[in-house]
Amino acid sequence: MSTPTKHKPTLPRAEFQAGVRDQLPILLGVIPFGLIFGALAGSVGIPPLAAQGFSLFVFAGSSQFIAVGLIGEMAPAIVIIATIFVVNLRHALYSASMSPHFAPLRLPWKLSLSWLLTDEAFATASTRYSHGNTASAHWYTLGTGLALWTAWQVSTALGILLGGGIPATLPLAFAITLTFIALLIPTLVDRPTVIAAASAGIVAVILSGLPLRLGLLIGALVGVGIGVWVERKSSNVES
Repeated sequence: MSTPTKHKPTLPRAEFQAGVRDQLPILLGVIPFGLIFGALAGSVGIPPLAAQGFSLFVFAGSSQFIAVGLIGEMAPAIVIIATIFVVNLRHALYSASMSPHFAPLRLPWKLSLSWLLTDEAFATASTRYSHGNTASAHWYTLGTGLALWTAWQVSTALGILLGGGIPATLPLAFAITLTFIALLIPTLVDRPTVIAAASAGIVAVILSGLPLRLGLLIGALVGVGIGVWVERKSSNVES
């Protein structure tokens, strides 16, 4: 990931352009996932407009891949919604981290920036705020989020269009596993996240025989709980 430019006080336009520019290297890794998602959605029978709607209105790559897998297994809607909710709990942490910076903004800004606050956008924007001179930094956050959102829509559409040309014998569903591995590894940056990921994986594997991928949901809940417990324990020790 590129390091955001250190800014002197700048105009909104310059901040926006810097946000787009600093997100471009990350898009090289995001676009293939969008292509895979579009193709996978078609392979499980999701209509093209519905598949594109996932990216337009959900805009959460990991949740979209999980939903595709569950839809392919004809899981009930309540199971799909609950699993997505648990997987996306990390966004509450992102919001808590960014809330001091977003607090002075008007409601339309808060709604727009929170909608665009995905993993990659958070990583880039949070680094920008650490450099000071943040009066116009929300324009930077908007630029990095919109760049990511646009790339995700385009790559999803291309995946939908090209998916029909993929041979049926190709084990495309295995791309979900590879995608999650690629998304997971960069996030393992400290002890709580490593323990959370390991415990979630172990539980999910042990319970893999459960129907409707309920083992995945239970594993995610266990991982989140253990990760929060370890982080709190570490904070108490340091204080």
